[in-house]
Amino acid sequence: MGAVRSVCHMENTSTASDTPASTPPSAPGPIRPAVPPRRTAADWVWLVVVAAAVIAFGAFAGVLGPLLAIACDSCQDGIRGPLRFDGVFAAVWGLVPLVTLGTVAGIFLPRGGARVGAYGLGALALLLTVMLILGRITA
Repeated sequence: MGAVRSVCHMENTSTASDTPASTPPSAPGPIRPAVPPRRTAADWVWLVVVAAAVIAFGAFAGVLGPLLAIACDSCQDGIRGPLRFDGVFAAVWGLVPLVTLGTVAGIFLPRGGARVGAYGLGALALLLTVMLILGRITA
C-alpha cells in the first residue's frame, strides 16, 4: 500500500505560450441569450393602462366603426345603400377582436410591452380606416 501513491493535487504550470494559436487568450465565454430585466410595479401599472387603451379602442373600432362607416347625413334613412365589398367589410370587422386580444396578450409577454401595444393600436387604427373607406364605397 505504501508503494502506490495517488496524486490528488496537480499544479498548473502552463504559460500563455502553451495556449493554441486559434484561441485568443481573451475569448468570451459561451453565448447566452439576454435575460430581460424584471418588471417593477410601475411597469405593470403602465402595461395595464396600455392594455386598457387597446381594449377601449378595439371596442370603439368594433362597435362604432361599422356604424360610422355606413352612416350618411344626406340619405333618407341615414344609412348608405348596399355595400359593394360586403364580405371584405365583414372580414375587416371580424379581425378587430382578434387584433385586440392578440395585442393584449402580447403586451404581457416577457418580451412584449408598450411596443406591442403601440403596434396593436396602429393595426386597430388601420382596420378602422379600412372600414371607413369601404363604408364610403357604395354600389
